[in-house]
Amino acid sequence: MKTIYFDNNATTRVAPEVLEAMLPFLGERYGNASSMHAFGGRVAKDIQAARERVAAFIGADPSEIVFTSCGTESDNMAIHGAAEVLGPQARVVASRVEHPAVLGPCRRLRDMGFSETEVPVDSAGQLDLDALREALKDGAPSIVSIMWANNETGVVFPMAEIAQIVKAAGAVLHTDAVQVAGKLPIDVRSAPVDMLSLSGHKLHAPKGIGVCYIRRGTRVKTFMLGGHQEHGRRGGTENVPYIIGLGRAVELAAAGMEEENRQIARLRDKLERGLLATCPDARVNGDVRNRLPNTSNMSFEYIEGESILMHLSDRGICASTGSACAAGSLEPSHVIRAMGVPFTAVHGSVRFSLSRYNTEAEVDTVLAELPKIIAKLRALSPFCQNG
Repeated sequence: MKTIYFDNNATTRVAPEVLEAMLPFLGERYGNASSMHAFGGRVAKDIQAARERVAAFIGADPSEIVFTSCGTESDNMAIHGAAEVLGPQARVVASRVEHPAVLGPCRRLRDMGFSETEVPVDSAGQLDLDALREALKDGAPSIVSIMWANNETGVVFPMAEIAQIVKAAGAVLHTDAVQVAGKLPIDVRSAPVDMLSLSGHKLHAPKGIGVCYIRRGTRVKTFMLGGHQEHGRRGGTENVPYIIGLGRAVELAAAGMEEENRQIARLRDKLERGLLATCPDARVNGDVRNRLPNTSNMSFEYIEGESILMHLSDRGICASTGSACAAGSLEPSHVIRAMGVPFTAVHGSVRFSLSRYNTEAEVDTVLAELPKIIAKLRALSPFCQNG
């Protein structure tokens, strides 16, 4: 059975070009970049070249790039590191629809005595900017963490405007840009965030490599102690093959982004139109005008999203109910609940997220199979009046 993979917001296939770039560093070029000898020094130069590629990808200076193990580590580094500098009298501000990698450290800081505010979103999943202003109006020292795009709905937040609000309040701004990287252009000069998180495995690099961008002059307490690597900002021997892979992945993303976006959005829109036409009581969740080109979050009323996914999986089709980090939980998505999606639809949400490797034939297969699954599950549902 051929696998049809529509779960690219959870993770992506490693691009062949990325794997090719990594292989020498898993073999003959195995030197430790921190060593004093020339063998390790040559590897250090390769890391620097990758750092420069990543910096160019987001409009930063190479000195502002810190390599980490993943987006989650980058989020924790930024939030905890800035909060420690500000001190326990500080406020931590996030949106209610953040990824658990952001909500988790924010709530831990709350438990440690920090003040915490979670800003609501509207029914389209867009951030309430007035509520953000209200949260910051007293001028108290604050670290604000607002995602650039939502991992479940694909809704894109107006990061340049958010940055203006946060900077006017004198607060520190971090953004989880894990879902934006490789899908939309990022420029930290036009959206002047203080810190930004990326994750390699969301843009066709391997799992286990991330980035924390820290703007020059931003004060952040060192999160990972025990070594001088990353200019003393993150101890630990560099994951050389994966750093090289990420450097190649951002090159590929930058070169093909515009054309890929058009093709991926066309397939996404065809999938949505087909499902809305063939599945009664279906709806698209989120702001359809301001979202990632690859993401569609749909609710099918009166049935469970987990049941839909199991039936799709039996046919070799991979999708998601939202965040991969919440897999196995029977609780409805906190993102969908925060948007006020009706009770009859909140449990029946499914996320389809496409990539450059998806095809029209795969969309056609989903359009042929999913309406039959929906009809079958509704026939068994005690909540469906037509069942």
